[in-house]
Amino acid sequence: MLINKLYRISSLFLFIILLASCASNGDRLERKAAEVHSQILTLDSHVDTPLMLRREGFDIGRRNDPRDGGGKLDFPRMVEGGLDAAFFAVFVGQGPLTPEAYKTSNRRALDIFDNIHSTLDKHQDVAGLALSADDAYRLRDEGRLAIYIGNENAYPIGHDIGLLQKYYDLGSRYMGLSHSRHNQVCDSSTESEAPLHGGLSEFGVDVVRELNRLGMIVDVTHISDDAFYDVIRVTKAPVIASHSNARAICDHPRNLDDDMIIALAENGGVLQLCALSAYVKEMEPDPERDEAFSRLREKWNNFQDLTDEEMDQARTEWQDLNRKYPAPMATVADLVDHVDHVVNLVGIDYVGIGTDFDGGGALEDCYDVSELGNITLELVRRGYTKEEIEKIWSGNFMRVFREVEMVAGNL
Repeated sequence: MLINKLYRISSLFLFIILLASCASNGDRLERKAAEVHSQILTLDSHVDTPLMLRREGFDIGRRNDPRDGGGKLDFPRMVEGGLDAAFFAVFVGQGPLTPEAYKTSNRRALDIFDNIHSTLDKHQDVAGLALSADDAYRLRDEGRLAIYIGNENAYPIGHDIGLLQKYYDLGSRYMGLSHSRHNQVCDSSTESEAPLHGGLSEFGVDVVRELNRLGMIVDVTHISDDAFYDVIRVTKAPVIASHSNARAICDHPRNLDDDMIIALAENGGVLQLCALSAYVKEMEPDPERDEAFSRLREKWNNFQDLTDEEMDQARTEWQDLNRKYPAPMATVADLVDHVDHVVNLVGIDYVGIGTDFDGGGALEDCYDVSELGNITLELVRRGYTKEEIEKIWSGNFMRVFREVEMVAGNL
């Protein structure tokens, strides 16, 4: 009896020690991750927050509630989440391939540029427009957030290649060639119709060359596999996928397969991983939810060729459906599985982060920008060093950015 009692006491004592040790180890990892996150430059290569700037009641200068229509990013939450720099996307939904529609979409793109500039003018003490790779570091040293601009979808330029110069002069530093449908530049990865060009169009080849000349990064996110390889063949500068993932981990046409990731690495480019759960992890089907969203897409023409007012209403109805049918979400650990895959496949130098916040990006434990530190914590848990984490958060992207600037200077 005495021996059994002593055994139980010693076992309990050992269990308490083990619990304390685990808690202590967890605390150490959290402290280390927080220290790393605060010391490195962090950059998110794609957020759709400009879509929020027009919304009534949204103020990017105050803290909004992400679970009550407040979006995934504002300046106070950027500070909370330790995000130093972000690319604000100029996104215009696609319409027909006609001169009239091109003009309309270009006007909308210019309005978004104006909204971004006026927002930054209003909040100069907090954030500034960044135009070069070095600007992010300068603005951080000034105690301000760095806001870059990138175009998502080349559709608004129509066939006027001179608009690329105009967008560059307005601050854009990358151009996504397509979105969810084929356009005049290239085929899309998710269009249900047959390919329009079989990759890049002849005009698309000229667009890639002009982007190289200007020093705008070519973004291959959303484009078809054939278009991707055409870009790799034509470009004289490294390219990015601003918000895509690894198809080997999540089999979705929006993601890059292993051969594409290898080709991207050989090009010197970088795959910026997206936090949109459907591209992070294959989810269990939910027929009722899928049917509801299918009807909504049909009602709003798959969110293409809508007026600004129609797009606002469509987004409101989308959010209402999300509340009624909460989407299953992937986790930060699922996202970092993509990091591991890319690193194991091609090395640490070709992977980064582009969340797609306010464009659908959200994880269970990284729901908005304030929780970005959880990504760093998971990287620390998996044994990534500070130097490797800095490459993932900004170093790899900035290397590409500088090389694109150098190529433009040489051209």
